[in-house]
Amino acid sequence: MTSGNTKSVAVVGGGFTGLSAAYELAQAGHTVTVYEAADEVGGLASAFDVGGERLDRFYHHWFTNDLAVMDLIEEIGMTDSVVINPTNTGMYYGNKFFKLSTPMDLLKFTALSFPDRIRLGLLTLKVRKIESWKQLENITAYDWLRSMAGQRVFDVVFKPLLEGKFGPYADKVSAVWMWNKLKLRGSSRGQAGEERLAYLTGGFVRLAERLADIVDEKGGRILLNAPVTEVRPDEDGRWQVTTPDGTETYDQVVATPALPLIGEMVKGWAEPGYVERLNGIDYLSNVCLVLELKRSLSETYWLNVNDPSFPFVAVIEHTNFERAETYGGSHIVYLSKYLPHTDAMYSMDADEALDFSLPYLKEMFPEFSEDWIHKHHLWRERWSQPVVGKAYGSKIPAEAGPRDGFWVCSMAQIYPEDRGTNYAIREGRRLGSELASRLEEAV
Repeated sequence: MTSGNTKSVAVVGGGFTGLSAAYELAQAGHTVTVYEAADEVGGLASAFDVGGERLDRFYHHWFTNDLAVMDLIEEIGMTDSVVINPTNTGMYYGNKFFKLSTPMDLLKFTALSFPDRIRLGLLTLKVRKIESWKQLENITAYDWLRSMAGQRVFDVVFKPLLEGKFGPYADKVSAVWMWNKLKLRGSSRGQAGEERLAYLTGGFVRLAERLADIVDEKGGRILLNAPVTEVRPDEDGRWQVTTPDGTETYDQVVATPALPLIGEMVKGWAEPGYVERLNGIDYLSNVCLVLELKRSLSETYWLNVNDPSFPFVAVIEHTNFERAETYGGSHIVYLSKYLPHTDAMYSMDADEALDFSLPYLKEMFPEFSEDWIHKHHLWRERWSQPVVGKAYGSKIPAEAGPRDGFWVCSMAQIYPEDRGTNYAIREGRRLGSELASRLEEAV
């Protein structure tokens, strides 16, 4: 599969990390094959049809300071498809709705006393003054937030969110994870302090498909329905990649799936200690119930649910950002839940999940009626959220694998930032570019 000065590279995984790495390698003239287990590219950014328009299976947006993705979009000529709008964010706490889009909204947040509202507002300023996240690596988010904003702010605002996001791991999450979240959101605001977010018209999958098209145009291959069962070094120092359809050989391999999946691919030859390291980071799963409604639930785009009895961590009304007319007039609502894959809800089908959710929706939105529901869909992802615990940086496997020519670049290694499209693209492009340069130097 090698000709001239080019090298052959297998990229395992057709999400944004894999496609971005493949894009850089193909641009540099190397022969790239992307293996994707699903029937479409995009990974967590895959889509389905609603009212003649494609919609993300799992909710997505970008922050205005997500420079890696914005640079790529400009580079490949998709800037005109990006929509940037101020958004309404809020919180459900104590059976009440609170708008929390601007600093003025914070001053009206009566779930906290006035001094505690000031403490919450000052937290963002304190976060920006932290020069090195490494000083937070051995502190839990629980302890850090209590010390930074006080017990009452922690109990009302942050503890419910951490429990909703990380469930049984909530009290083990590193302060680094929360620090990054606060820093990111604080720097994606307009002049009036309002949060501004970006969306790609037609769904994020359009970007994934465009990257796949470019790889194809450059002579690469995108193999769908091609789950990799094994990656193994051969006697010549090259790499054999095996799927149910057979085995092919490459000069280099870039593996981008969840770390335990990579562990399964290499356990036949890698040292047990290396496989244990790949299995050493816990992951939470996600279920996302998507409702197509005839009416809107509220004016809020992103509603954090700070009520531990409610089964979802957030209610995201996508059509308070992108117009309902885009989806044939349907109002789109995402109900998102992070949970262990052993949780009973993870095994529910769409009807069971809806029946389970309806009483909670009716309690939160008393006017809501089942006849508002036009359609409903349920999506699940086993490897959705790495659990970022204390000293997480020391647990991440190196990008260079245990043998030359094998590279690991997954969302669990995006640190101190959390997983996300922007960072997946940044890391994929960086590795792809560095590997392309390394291969050219080796010729």
